[in-house]
Amino acid sequence: MAAGSEGGTVEQAKEACLRLLAVRARSRAELAQRLAAKGYSPEVSEAALDRLTEVGLIDDAAFAEQWVHSRHAFSGKGKQALAQELRRKGVAPSDAASALEAITTDDEEARAGELVRRKLRSLPRDLEQDKTIRRLVGMLARRGYSQATAYRVVRAELAERGVESDLDEPID
Repeated sequence: MAAGSEGGTVEQAKEACLRLLAVRARSRAELAQRLAAKGYSPEVSEAALDRLTEVGLIDDAAFAEQWVHSRHAFSGKGKQALAQELRRKGVAPSDAASALEAITTDDEEARAGELVRRKLRSLPRDLEQDKTIRRLVGMLARRGYSQATAYRVVRAELAERGVESDLDEPID
């Protein structure tokens, strides 16, 4: 469909959404953005999205829960990164917050510990302790873990390996 055209029908917009949803779950905002890029008018897009929401094919709260679970479990993302991803996907803060509450502090620390243990296996054995700590904390920070969580997990993992660290937990 040409961008300069008047757009398509509500049926065509719904079909476009269904094709997108067949690939993966998407937020309402993502679908609206894709419809706009395909040249659908805002009125047609809203009507199609409203109908798909009515029948339960678009549900931002369920999308947020699924996204958080998947990205935390399989990509090792921390709450901060997940919150940012949901914001970029146009999920309402209330839907994002309830999905993020599903990740407990224990869940987050356990996942961070797995990531640290995996990273420790690939670090040189003779790497200086402060460089090891910086690399591990930096890796967790890039994945969206808070500084306090990162330091706590790194300190615990190093202590378990018999490495005494003079690492002080930062103040958030």
